[in-house]
Parts: sequence; structure tokens; C-alpha cells
Amino acid sequence: MGRKEATTKEDLMTVIGILENAGITYWIDGGWGVDILAGKQTRTHRDIDINFDAQYTEKLLNLLLECGYEVDTDWEPVRIELYSEKYGYLDIHPFVLNKDGTAKQADLEGGWYEFEKDLFGNAVFEGKTIPCISVKGQKIFHSGYDLRDKDKHDILILENVSE
Repeated sequence: MGRKEATTKEDLMTVIGILENAGITYWIDGGWGVDILAGKQTRTHRDIDINFDAQYTEKLLNLLLECGYEVDTDWEPVRIELYSEKYGYLDIHPFVLNKDGTAKQADLEGGWYEFEKDLFGNAVFEGKTIPCISVKGQKIFHSGYDLRDKDKHDILILENVSE
């Protein structure tokens, strides 16, 4: 049997519930983040991307392992990709949060990506206010590389989202 290659709205809401029940500060990023900003699902998603408060990395990993996830790719402290037969792929990105609302994320070369506070926001999706990367942040994160078809789709969606 092959791996689950699509995450559903139900999978997303389950993961959000895990984060919120644990009191972990987070923002949904990537394709699901775009769809949260749009207020509806606009395409199929392979994974759920989550940026979260790095101080909770061990706690979050333990919770996810208890829920049946297994580590698939470990590039800590940059990102960790997990997989669950039930919920699919989950890509978590630890962010160091600063008191002024800015944040930083480790890069693969040992440096840091720096993020301004206006890259973090929230939107209503399925009747729930969900923390997610802002339209401005999503546009920045969808730049600097060769765009795939799904990235082009996401940018078109972002163009029609008002902040």
C-alpha cells in the first residue's frame, strides 16, 4: 500500500487541535496557509506546513509521535518532516520568537532567516480563526525559486485575497 499523498481539511483541523491543546504558538504556512487566507480549500495539499515557537520543539515532536507520526526527514533546527498513515505529511519549522513580534528561523548554512512581525497573522477558515502566515509573508515565501504549478496557483489565489 502506498503512502497517503494528500492531507484533508480534517487532517488540518486535527493538527491544529493538537497544537492548540498543547498551548503551542503556531502559524500555518504553505498551501494550506494560502487556503486559510482564501477562506476555502482551493487545491489538494500533500502536506501541512507549520511554523511554531521553537521552544516547544521537543514537546511538539513527542505529541506528534504519540499521535502516530514518524520522523521522515530531520533537518533540525531548520525543519522536520513527519508522516502518519492516518494524517499524511506534516512539515514543521521551528521559529525563534522575539519579544518585539519578529522571528527568525535557522537556515541550512548555519545562519538565520529574519521575519518581520507583519508576516504573521490569522484568518477565518471553516468558521475558526486560525494563525497563518500573512498574504505579504506568503508572497515572500513564494519567491526566490522556480515556481511549480501549485506555487503559481497559490500566487493567483493570494492576488485575490484582501488583507
